[in-house]
Amino acid sequence: MKEIIIVYESWSGNVAKMAQAVAEGVAEAGYTPVLTEASDAKNERISAAAGLIVGSVTSYGQMAGAVKTFFDRSPHGAWRGKPAGAFASSGILGGGSETAVLSMTQALLIHGCVIQGDTEGPHYGPVCIGTPDESALGHCRRLGHRVARLAGAISNENQKSSSCL
Repeated sequence: MKEIIIVYESWSGNVAKMAQAVAEGVAEAGYTPVLTEASDAKNERISAAAGLIVGSVTSYGQMAGAVKTFFDRSPHGAWRGKPAGAFASSGILGGGSETAVLSMTQALLIHGCVIQGDTEGPHYGPVCIGTPDESALGHCRRLGHRVARLAGAISNENQKSSSCL
């Protein structure tokens, strides 16, 4: 079964709860979710995976240090065409969760990942303040499901075509 890697950094356990919900959505779509903390992420496994989803606590309106280090140490271009998404949590309203998601999305785009916006939920990616409630967890499951479905669509298109992304 194809894997979707979920890389995250969680200081209080809230992002870990969100990552688990993302994993549930990935599994519902028929893919194998692989949860890994940012400091333990293995680039070889990510490069071989069908998709990548990154989550972080919000640190000064950006992704946290271990997630930034994960991106800084990743092989440029190895994720070209890989479906991806991001999610974040902050401690207060206006704490920068959306900008943290955007900072991760920018890094994913620079790596050549394919990002699909969401017209029916949080447009950039799931966010929450403090402990994720059921609504936030539902958005996380939806993100996992959507990235996995996108991975399936891209895989099917690549099987039909000899073109390279």
